[in-house]
Amino acid sequence: MNSKVDEALALFKEGFSCSQAVFAVYAKDLGMDYEMALKVSQAFGGGMGGMRGECGAVTGAYMVISLLYGRTKAEDGEARLKTFTMVKDFAKRFKEKQGSTVCRDLLENKSGSHYDMCSDYVKDACIILEELLEEYK
Repeated sequence: MNSKVDEALALFKEGFSCSQAVFAVYAKDLGMDYEMALKVSQAFGGGMGGMRGECGAVTGAYMVISLLYGRTKAEDGEARLKTFTMVKDFAKRFKEKQGSTVCRDLLENKSGSHYDMCSDYVKDACIILEELLEEYK
C-alpha cells in the first residue's frame, strides 16, 4: 500500500471519521493546517453527520479534489469543469468497486465491524484518489 492509504487507515483506526481520515492526510500536504483539515472534514463523517448519506470517505476525496482544483474566481469555468469532472469520475470508479457511494447502502451490503467495513472504503477512496490525481495532473 502507499503511504497515503496507510496514513489514512492509521487515522481512522485512531478514531477519526472516514471523511477526516481521507481529507486530512492530503490537506496537510496541500498547505492546509492539519487541525483545520480535521475540523473542516468532521461533519462529513458517517455519511454526512452520521445520517448515512454520501459516504464520508467519498466526500473526503471530493474535498481533496476541490482543494486542489476548485475555482477561486466565479468566472473560472475551466476549474469548475475540471473539479466536477474529477468528482464524477471518482464517484463512478468508487461505485464500480463498492456498488454505491451512499453510506447506508455500503453498510447494508457488508457484514463485520464498523472499523473493518469502513476501512475498506477509506482505503479504496485513497487508492482511487491517487489514480485520479496522477491522471489529471
